[in-house]
Amino acid sequence: MKKCVLIFATILFSSLGFAQNPKVKLDLNTSSIRIGEQINAKLTISETENVILPKFELNPGLEIVDSTKVDTINNMLIRKYVITGFDSGAFYIPQQQIFIRNQAFLTDSILVNVATVKVDTTQVKKYPIKAIKDEPYVFDDFKLYIYLGLLALAIIGFWIYYFVFRKKKTETEDGPVYRKLPPIEEAMHHLKELDDKLLWQNNKVKEYYSELTDIVRTYIEKELQIQALEKTSDEIIDMLKDFHHAETILTSTETIQKLKELFQEADLVKFAKSKPLAVEIEEDRKDAEEVIKNLNVKKAEPENNELE
Repeated sequence: MKKCVLIFATILFSSLGFAQNPKVKLDLNTSSIRIGEQINAKLTISETENVILPKFELNPGLEIVDSTKVDTINNMLIRKYVITGFDSGAFYIPQQQIFIRNQAFLTDSILVNVATVKVDTTQVKKYPIKAIKDEPYVFDDFKLYIYLGLLALAIIGFWIYYFVFRKKKTETEDGPVYRKLPPIEEAMHHLKELDDKLLWQNNKVKEYYSELTDIVRTYIEKELQIQALEKTSDEIIDMLKDFHHAETILTSTETIQKLKELFQEADLVKFAKSKPLAVEIEEDRKDAEEVIKNLNVKKAEPENNELE
C-alpha cells in the first residue's frame, strides 16, 4: 500500500512540474503575401515575471514595419509585430529567443512566401508618352551672361567717363574752348573779353596794355603767318614796312604808324611805369581795333583769260 502511494505522489508532482513549464509561441495571420503586403505576427509568453525579450530578429528579405508595446492579458505577455517583404522569394522568420527566469526558450521558425504582384497588362490603361519637360531656369543658368554684361557696362562706363567727361573737364580747366574762327573775328572776340575785364578801370593798366598788345601780335602772326609773338616791337614794324613796300599786305602807312605808337605806349607802361590818362587808354584801344581791321594779307586776283 505504501509503495502505491509513493508511486502516485511521484506521478502527481511530475505532472505539476511539467504543467508549470513556461511556453512561448509565435503566430502569424498568414504565411503567404505579395510584395508590399503586411503580416500580423503575435508573440505569446505564458509568464509575466522575470521575462527578457531580446530584439526581434528577421532574415534578409523581411522587414518589421511596426510593433506594439508588451501587453499583459490573462497572465500572459503578448507583443504584436507588423512584418512585410519587398523582394519575392521564401524567407524564414528565425527562432526567437526569450529568457524566462534566466532560462532560454525558443519559438518555432516559420517560412514566409513573398510573391510578385501579377499585373494584367490588358486591363492597364495606356497613356501617350509625355514630352520632355524643361527644368525651370535658375540663377546659375544666367550667371555667366550676367557677369559678362556687368563687365561690358563697366568698360562702357569707364570709356564714357575717361573720353567724354574727363576730357571735357580738362578742356574746361585749361581755359575756354573756342571754335576755329578767322584771325580777325578771333581778335575782335578777345578785344571784347578784354573790355569786359575792366582792367585799367581797376588800376591794372600794365596788365591791360600787355593783353592788348598780345591780341594785336597774335592777329599779325595768324594773318601774316609770321612769328610776331617772338619778335620785338621794332622788328614787327620793320617787317610790316617791308611787306607794305612789296605790296603783299593791304594797309597804309598811317596804320603802321598807329601800331608803332601803340607799341611805344605799351612799352612805356610796362617798363617805364607810365600812367596814361583814361582818354589816352581809350584812344589806344580804338587804334588797336583799327590796326586789326586795316592790316590784311593781299589776296591774289584771279587772272582774266581773254579768248583769242
